[in-house]
Amino acid sequence: MPHSELPASLYTAEQTRALDQAAINSGVPGFKLMQRAGHAAFDRLRHCWPDLRRITVLCGGGNNGGDGFVVAVLAQRLGLQVQLLCVGDEHFVEGLTGEALQAWNGLREESIPYQIFAGQPFTGELIVDALLGTGITGSVREPFLTAILQVNRSGLPVVALDIPSGLCSDTGAVLGVAIRADMTVTFIGVKRGLLTHQGPEHVGELFFDSLRVGDDVYESVEVAGFITGADDVSHLLPPRDRATHKGSCGHVLVVGGDFGMGGAAIMAAQAAGRCGAGLVTVATRAEHLSALLTRYPEAMAVGVRSGTELEPYIEKADVLVVGPGLGKNAWGEQLLMKALSSGKPLVLDADALNLINHRGGFGQLKGSNWVITPHPGEAARLLECSVADVQADRFSSVVALQSAFDGVALLKGPGTLSFDGDAIHLNPTGNPGMASGGMGDMLSGVIGALMAQGLSSGDATRLGAWLHGAAADRNAELNGARGMQATDLLAQLRLLVNGM
Repeated sequence: MPHSELPASLYTAEQTRALDQAAINSGVPGFKLMQRAGHAAFDRLRHCWPDLRRITVLCGGGNNGGDGFVVAVLAQRLGLQVQLLCVGDEHFVEGLTGEALQAWNGLREESIPYQIFAGQPFTGELIVDALLGTGITGSVREPFLTAILQVNRSGLPVVALDIPSGLCSDTGAVLGVAIRADMTVTFIGVKRGLLTHQGPEHVGELFFDSLRVGDDVYESVEVAGFITGADDVSHLLPPRDRATHKGSCGHVLVVGGDFGMGGAAIMAAQAAGRCGAGLVTVATRAEHLSALLTRYPEAMAVGVRSGTELEPYIEKADVLVVGPGLGKNAWGEQLLMKALSSGKPLVLDADALNLINHRGGFGQLKGSNWVITPHPGEAARLLECSVADVQADRFSSVVALQSAFDGVALLKGPGTLSFDGDAIHLNPTGNPGMASGGMGDMLSGVIGALMAQGLSSGDATRLGAWLHGAAADRNAELNGARGMQATDLLAQLRLLVNGM
């Protein structure tokens, strides 16, 4: 999902309403905010579709509909042909209150005709979705259900005001049915559900407008999380000193690669090297050493048969990446238990998480310097719930994962989330081309390399997710998303960690 430059802060629906009220309390009338929202959306719409001549505006009876009324007025004043469809019953107008009623009165002064939606064809070249805002609870009901389905079947471009109707602004879940927009213009605060779960599939290109709300308003309301961005790279990975040497850039030990899965450990190691780790060692099955050194000769490669044989290599490492291709047999379990008891910073992924789950969860195994990186299926097993439960509220799920072991939890998927016990961070990068084997192994190596270079586990996790997704985005721009392989990211990762 492409998006314009977004502010760093994320908000829930309740927090956004608090921002609205704080802005009003600061002296900006609510109707003035509504007018600014309508202007912001219409200006963006005209910029993207400059030759537009006919427009259909679908409005509900709340403040989201009021924003739509403002857009309809602006469109007619500019000479566009406006089809205004109000979704509700014959008492639609009588139900309008507050700012929405003020916007309606302004619309009637312009003598803009309207109809109650009854399935009539859309006459516009573009549809403005002003049906349902952030206040929706429960599944979408009629007549909104029929209207949304007709919009999605129309094939016309759609601009959603604030949020696509039917999308939960807190979780990104589709509430039965939701508008699939080509563009969404969101106001005052970026709603966290726009960027995760099913949000990216429905939002289209995302734009933000603060409606000229003052900094004092934002300072008065707590945030729900933060978006990781490109600026974090330069902040967290400044240029290296001239005296830097390999020993000062950290030593990553990758533990994994059982029979038939040696490539996973190799890819994690390559990612760690390309992201700046000074030294990389791979502890794997002896049978994989030739392939490993052929593919990645810069790595130190050791064959280990047991946890005892792993001990001296653990002692030399700064960070352990455990799990890529580890397997679920006795060999992998021995290596994992030795790593868990080491006291070293750990990145736990893939089979490391599966083995922990087989042992009954984390139990007493906890470490504040650990990072776990499950996908929704692994998260569901760790939390002893269904994948649907995990996805229904990804924000609550990542908090529950972190509380289970006292480290940093990263929950993969569109809008990957990480939580370090203090703040939730959302990663906006990535694309469907990443749906291929080995991507998770690469991410583990990236995070391990950043930790080895001195970043905190929380910063390494959130920045690692951003770098991983941004590398995939660049590769997709160059070569397309379909057919992308995990190792295709290596060249872009190196450029990104150097701010290029």
